[in-house]
Amino acid sequence: MIDETDRKILRLLQENARMTNKELAAKLDLSITPVYERVKKLERKGYIKGYSARLDHEKIGKGMMVFMHLKLQVHTHENIRHVIEEVDHLEEVMECYHVTGETDYLLKVMVKDMPAYETFVVEKLTKIKGIANINSSIVMSTVKSTTSLDV
Repeated sequence: MIDETDRKILRLLQENARMTNKELAAKLDLSITPVYERVKKLERKGYIKGYSARLDHEKIGKGMMVFMHLKLQVHTHENIRHVIEEVDHLEEVMECYHVTGETDYLLKVMVKDMPAYETFVVEKLTKIKGIANINSSIVMSTVKSTTSLDV
């Protein structure tokens, strides 16, 4: 279980993961050692899964975001495992969720443009055995994007 100080640490690190223990300590009115120990405990217990930099996808040549719904042909253990393993190796797939509803998986895909998307679908995704149907929604603009959770 975490206390309010741990929650404050999590909030601050979500705002700026590069914040030093010294900076955290100053904002929390604590000394550096207890802050360091709390951060390490939060990492060890899995509250903090890692640290990353958020990139501007357009500036790095991945200007097109697509959400794709995949429906499987059959729901056998072997087919599910096969599709998951194949999707996991696709560099264009940023996120993959097993979902309820009319489809089985929701993928967030990042590519350069429409020709790159077509190549991804035709040369990679449709070659995965076990997928019955693909439905895509192309993102026109991002209204909200955050990685911060309410703690």
